[in-house]
Amino acid sequence: MNTKIEKLLRDGEGLTVEFKRCHDKISPTVYETVCSFSNRYGGDILLGVLDDGTVEGIAPEAVRQIKKDFSNSLNNPQIFNPTLNFQLEEVDYAGKVILYCHIPLTSQLVTLKNRVYDRNEDGDYDVTANTDTLGLIAMRKRGLSSVEKIYRYTKEADLLLGELMPAVRNMSSIRIKDHPWQRMSDMEILKSAGLYRYDQDLGYSGFTLAAILLFGREEVIRSVLPGYVTDCILRRDDLDRYDDRLRVSCNLIEAYDKIMGFIAKHTLDRFYLEGALSVSPRDQIARELTGNILSHREFTSTIPAKVIIERDRIVTENWCLPKLPGKLDPATFTPQPKNPLIANFFVNIHYADMLGSGVRNLYKYTKIYTNGGEPELIEGDMFRTIVPLSLTGASENRETSDKVSDKRKTSDKTSDKMSDNVSDKMSDKSARDKLLAYLRGNGEVTAAEAAAVIDRAASTARRILTELMAEGLVESRGANRNRKYRAK
Repeated sequence: MNTKIEKLLRDGEGLTVEFKRCHDKISPTVYETVCSFSNRYGGDILLGVLDDGTVEGIAPEAVRQIKKDFSNSLNNPQIFNPTLNFQLEEVDYAGKVILYCHIPLTSQLVTLKNRVYDRNEDGDYDVTANTDTLGLIAMRKRGLSSVEKIYRYTKEADLLLGELMPAVRNMSSIRIKDHPWQRMSDMEILKSAGLYRYDQDLGYSGFTLAAILLFGREEVIRSVLPGYVTDCILRRDDLDRYDDRLRVSCNLIEAYDKIMGFIAKHTLDRFYLEGALSVSPRDQIARELTGNILSHREFTSTIPAKVIIERDRIVTENWCLPKLPGKLDPATFTPQPKNPLIANFFVNIHYADMLGSGVRNLYKYTKIYTNGGEPELIEGDMFRTIVPLSLTGASENRETSDKVSDKRKTSDKTSDKMSDNVSDKMSDKSARDKLLAYLRGNGEVTAAEAAAVIDRAASTARRILTELMAEGLVESRGANRNRKYRAK
C-alpha cells in the first residue's frame, strides 16, 4: 500500500487524485470529491495530506471518529443518493496516519444533498444546472457513443450518397480486393456499417448521427451539430494569430482529405524505404492524426477540434469522453474506441488501421521522421496529441534534408514556400509508383480514390494522374467529379 501512496503523493493532485488536510475532523468538501469521482472516472482520496503533497497526518485520537463520520454520511440517503458503501483505510506512512479511500465510477448518477458534482483538473464543481454536462455524465455511465443516436426524420436526400458512395466502394477495395461493399446497394452498406438501424427501445428505424457526419450535406450537419468544425491553423511567424487557416465543417469523408492536404501543404517530407517500398513518414503521421481527430472526438461538444502546426511540432486537440485519463503509455495502452461506428467505417475505407495500430504507427513514423523523437498523447476531456517536427536527424535522403535545413535558415517566408516544393519532390516518386501499381492491378479510380490509395491530398493525386497521362501511362474517361483514371 505504501508504494501506491508514494506514487500518488509524487504525482500530485489531478483529475483522479485529491488531497485533504482533515487533521482532526473531516471536511465537508471531502463529500463533494466523493460525489464528483463517482460521476467522473473514479479516483483516490488521501486524508491527512496538504495540497502540495506534504504529509501532515491525522491526529491519532480523531481517526476513529473521522472513519465513522465518513461511513455514516455515505450511507445516509438524505446526503447521498444512491447511498455509497466505501470505507477509509488507515495507512501508517513515515510514522504518521493517512486515511485512504478509492472511489470507483458508479453505474448511476450520484447526488450530494440533491446536487450533482463533476470533476476536472481544478477540483469539484456543482453542475446541477448544466444540462450538457449532465448528458455527458449519463453517456459515460452507460458507455454510449453520441454518434449512435438515431435521427428519425433524416432522409436519403439529406445525405450525399450519390456523390460519395462510388468512392467509398472503390476505397473499400484498397485493403480487401473483393470487399462485400462492392456488391451492396447504398442502403445495404449503411445498414451493414450500423449507420442505419432499428432501435428496439424507441421502436423506429433511422439514420444515426454517424451517418449524418460521414455523408451529410453541410447544412444538414450544421442543423444537427451547430458547433461542429475542425480548425486547422498554421502558426509559425504570427504566434498571436496565425499565418494560414482552414476551417473544415463538411462531412468526415471530405474533411479527411482537406485536413490531410493542409498538413501536407505546411510540413516537409522525407524519403524512407520500408523493405522495397518507399513510404512517406510525414503522410503516415498525418493519416494517424487526421483519422484520430475525426473518429474519436465527442461531436456533441461545441468546442472545435484543432490542428495547430507550429515551427517544431503539430498539436491536435479534440473534446472526448476519456476512458483512461492521463498520458498514454504505448507499452500498456489498451485501445478503446470513442465512436466505434465511425472508427470501423474508416478502417473499411482505408482512412485508418485496425484498433490499436494507430498509436503504434504514430510512434513508429514519428521516430523515423525525427530520428528518434516521440509523440505525446494525453487523454482527458480534451484529448491532445503532440508530434515533433524536427528534421535534423539522418535519413535515406540526408543530402536533400541538409539542403532543406540550410535553406530554411535564410527566411521563414522562403521556408514555407520551399516546404511544399521539397515535400512534393521527396514523396512524389513513391506516390507515383504506388498509384501506378494499384491501377495496373485494380482497374479504375477517381481522383479522390487515388488520394486514398497514396494517402495524399486529392489535389496532389490529380497532379500525379495528370503527369502520368502526359507520359502515356494512364488514360481517363468522364468529366469533373465522375472522371475515372486507368492504366493504359
